[in-house]
Amino acid sequence: MPTNKKIICIVQARLNSKRFKNKTIKKFLKKTMIETLMERLSFSKVINETIVAIPKKDKDLKKILSKKYKVFEGEEDDVLKRYYLAAKQYRADIVVRVTGDCPLIDSKLIDFGLKKFLKSNYDYLSNVNPPTFPDGLDYEIFSFKTLKTTHLKAKLKSDREHVTRYILRNSNFKKYNIEAKKDFSFLRLTLDYKEDLGLIKFILNKFKYKKYFDYDDLLNLYHKNKKIFYKNSKNFRNTNLDLISKGQKMWLESKKVIAGGNMLYSKRPDFFLPEKWPSYFKSTNGCRVKDLDNKIFYDLCHMSVGTNSLGYSHPQVDKEVKRVIKEGNMSTLNCPEEVFLAQKLIKLHPWADKVRFARTGGEANAIAVRLARASTKKKNIAFCGYHGWHDWYLAANLKSKKNLSQHLIKGLNVDGVPSNLKKTIFPFMYNDYDQLKKIVKKNNIGIIKMEVMRNETPKKNFLKKVRKIADQNNIILIFDECTTGFRETLGGLHKKFKVNPDLLILGKALGNGYAITSILGKQKIMDNIKNTFISSTFWTERIGPAAAIKTIEIMEKTQSWKKITRMGKYIMKSWIKMARKHNIKIKVVGIPALCSFYFESKYDNIYKTYITQEMLKYGFLASNRVYMSTAHTYSIIDKYLSKLDLIFNDIKRFENGEDVFNYLHSLSASESFSRLN
Repeated sequence: MPTNKKIICIVQARLNSKRFKNKTIKKFLKKTMIETLMERLSFSKVINETIVAIPKKDKDLKKILSKKYKVFEGEEDDVLKRYYLAAKQYRADIVVRVTGDCPLIDSKLIDFGLKKFLKSNYDYLSNVNPPTFPDGLDYEIFSFKTLKTTHLKAKLKSDREHVTRYILRNSNFKKYNIEAKKDFSFLRLTLDYKEDLGLIKFILNKFKYKKYFDYDDLLNLYHKNKKIFYKNSKNFRNTNLDLISKGQKMWLESKKVIAGGNMLYSKRPDFFLPEKWPSYFKSTNGCRVKDLDNKIFYDLCHMSVGTNSLGYSHPQVDKEVKRVIKEGNMSTLNCPEEVFLAQKLIKLHPWADKVRFARTGGEANAIAVRLARASTKKKNIAFCGYHGWHDWYLAANLKSKKNLSQHLIKGLNVDGVPSNLKKTIFPFMYNDYDQLKKIVKKNNIGIIKMEVMRNETPKKNFLKKVRKIADQNNIILIFDECTTGFRETLGGLHKKFKVNPDLLILGKALGNGYAITSILGKQKIMDNIKNTFISSTFWTERIGPAAAIKTIEIMEKTQSWKKITRMGKYIMKSWIKMARKHNIKIKVVGIPALCSFYFESKYDNIYKTYITQEMLKYGFLASNRVYMSTAHTYSIIDKYLSKLDLIFNDIKRFENGEDVFNYLHSLSASESFSRLN
């Protein structure tokens, strides 16, 4: 496009990258990454001149570049000043900003943006605010006048370091963003980490005989090599933090200071919608959650991983907790509530004689195993289902990394678990009585530990058979009902199936969001507490037992388990009806109050991710699983189902051949721990 305005592209580059030192001078086929970038910019038909702006101290970088390119040296930290002085020296009317970690930059995209900018009266134009193009194809365009104003007025250190941050924060500038037809912002084509270099070299090698490859070529290559393009996916876009949600901003910060990012793996945003999940909450009420950006969502997802079957911030439970706090939570003396709670739980479970309390499911499971081993004097455990993070359980993966994959935890490494434990733990599949019988016969089993039910219902009197084989072989039977307790009966699913264990673990919903778990058992087992050591200071706090007493009282009064079961059945039936309507094959599993569905498709996890993405737009935290609470209403559920129906229609199109990846705005949700580790 003919113009009398001088258009200068300024590439900012340096060697001292915190994440990947000397990244810009890494080579492919004897050519550095920065040289590759400059060569690709040379294909622009609109840019008049390209300058590299570097810190004065980067003499090695200057030596490489000055043979072919114009180099401007300026301050290292005040990048804004570096840009301004470079633009002033080369008499720019319009400035194109590109960073030196984008060796795959597409000059055609820049030319498109420049033509748009020249036709308009914008002060600033970009394709990155917000991003829809892959990371690494970013550019910004602004007038010299805008740059000068910014240089003179920007005072914050962060504004001077990030060049355009002041512009983006200031409403006085007229701004425009170019969006891609489909959102591919989750793709990483930038050079920010060592993992990125491998992908970039792969791409450059694929196109080494092509004079120039553009954005469309890159997308075509991605669609043919998706697994390779995901290899660097664990790293996030290095974007202006003002442009992402507060939840994602905090998540980026949390990973710097909290090992693993957070306290509970199943609350990691990676398991829902990487880079897009709200991640953190400000407040809750009923089944509503307000995030850090003050957006309100209905929780048709995990309800805090099943802890709040009466809904969030239940007024009566919270009132009781506030009373306890006012009167005092801890003392040298014991709280009476633990006695009252123990009496109540034994009344609900007449087969049990004594109770022990903890605060988490993992603790409760460890206590139960310790007591059982002390009682039976046999160390070997046959288990089925999910039972927490302790050594005795994770040892199953010492034999094979796939052992726990069929028990909820996929792709889990178990470094740190003593290797000698691998001969003590034996997994069996739910409803496979013959497998259990063989394990018992061969391995001197002292404990059978299992969930009463998760996804499958017991078949052919499975639970009664387990009870019988335990009795015949002097084996202690432990039912872990941390998840299922108080969902379909008041106290646990074992009551529904009329099979009593020797030890029972209850948690999650017991305190309606407050930390409390319990181990109930027969006296001869529980009295082994004096023959071992199980004790903890904060097991004596008062809030947990007080909350549990009030929670059980409300459950009894409202018959909460019946309500959440009815609503769960309604949802499960609606899923099936919806799938039939759209000719989609799904499998619905679980108990009604904890129900899930899976697509019978190789894209199951992709579709689950897409559901989460789209439901966020409608104001729902949702995936393929729903934990019911009494705070949910049929009105809310119907609204959820109506939006899900629209998404199922999309999935029908995907199953008929339309590419779902063209509509996915993030990486797929993690299916296992392998991508997180």
